[in-house]
Amino acid sequence: MKEQLPETWFLAAEMDRRSFSPAIIGHLQKEAALSTAYQNLIASAQIPFQDRVWTLAELEQPMNHQDPAVRKEAALAYWGWFQENEPQLQDLLQQLVQVRTEMARALGFENYIDLGYLRMHRFDYDRQDVAVWRQQVLEEIVPLCQDLYEAQKNRLGVDTLPVWQEKAEFADGNPAPCGTTEQMTARAQEMYDALSEETGKFFREMCQRRLMDLDARKGKAAGGYCTWLPDFQAPFIFANSNGTQSDVETLTHEAGHAFQVWSSTPCFPASLAWPTNESAEIHSMSMEFFTWPWMELFFKDQADRYRFVHLSGAVKFLPYGVLVDHFQHEVYAHPDWDADQRNACWRRLENQYLPHKDYSGIDVLERGGWWMRQLHIFMDPFYYIDYTLAQVAALQFLARMLDGDESAFADSLRICRLGGSLCYRQLLKEAGLQVPFDDGCLQETAATLRQWFETHMPEAASR
Repeated sequence: MKEQLPETWFLAAEMDRRSFSPAIIGHLQKEAALSTAYQNLIASAQIPFQDRVWTLAELEQPMNHQDPAVRKEAALAYWGWFQENEPQLQDLLQQLVQVRTEMARALGFENYIDLGYLRMHRFDYDRQDVAVWRQQVLEEIVPLCQDLYEAQKNRLGVDTLPVWQEKAEFADGNPAPCGTTEQMTARAQEMYDALSEETGKFFREMCQRRLMDLDARKGKAAGGYCTWLPDFQAPFIFANSNGTQSDVETLTHEAGHAFQVWSSTPCFPASLAWPTNESAEIHSMSMEFFTWPWMELFFKDQADRYRFVHLSGAVKFLPYGVLVDHFQHEVYAHPDWDADQRNACWRRLENQYLPHKDYSGIDVLERGGWWMRQLHIFMDPFYYIDYTLAQVAALQFLARMLDGDESAFADSLRICRLGGSLCYRQLLKEAGLQVPFDDGCLQETAATLRQWFETHMPEAASR
């Protein structure tokens, strides 16, 4: 068998064996029910704002409005819903922490952290490596982000950056895609035809077989993701388009996932068509950057602004991503914490990784309640660090693109086809990328990013 099957198949089988017992079936059922309850609660949100009722996903549009007064009003409505529903959300997480801790102890673990790593199939790194990575982000990326936030305030002509201003990169509004979802999909086909023969064929199949559900609707589950439909042997993209730049980011991101699994369908065994999550996210986040040359199709004369906002957001995401991970480590190391202790932990870590935060009197956020909107904390514990580990790989691909390296996409395509046959570190080396746990990886990447921002920084507004 070892001569025929990749090592990752055996590693996954061993981790699955160690993380399951018939004794925890009841716990798994309760965990699934609680996760579904969170998803249903978020989907049920009906928030009065201006002259209509909005879902949480739909409110993202006025929260990105050109008028700061509208942004503020929308943000207050958005977070007002979370404050109103905080008791239910806190109770759901408390129950999830309890049932996951009980599972871990039934299997012989001290707490859920080690069990969580097994369930996530962390093949070739552990919690110590992740702690080193978080520290690198703290040292190299947080200072860069603070400079980006200062430049943002200068562009907006303001002295403070309250939460409703944080997503506004330009005084006259962020770039927004032009056209309907149908028009955006047609433009995406043109883009993928130009990128490569493989991506063009892939996206045409997605459209012809109606393998995408992109528009936000009342009662629709939150978020965006790509999944696999075994009966149809095809990927499926789920999203909640709301007329903001995130529509393009989500489509290209999830198309990256779908293209990867479409490319690796021949992998044997079939379970290895998907890589582990931190590797899978490399494909999605890299696709966001590989499609940069065609952003004029979506944003017209705002394409350069979009590229700036997109890269700025990607860099600013890294501290938030490691914050979510750090918070989960603390929560599962202290399963007896009550709601106030969890909130205090989030606020303490937030001050460390996101020292710019200004909540200007929004009580639920001042007390440390932002985490309640992050569905991964409820539904996919310890997933979130994967996005950051993939982001730094995607940023390396971008740096190669900017340097004119024509082999970058070919390397990406090669590891797409490999699926889950290699561990994370091996996959990065196969693509010619540095491993983020290695000394100096993030330092070099941060220097490249800082240089790009210095040459592409938009002009500041006059105060």
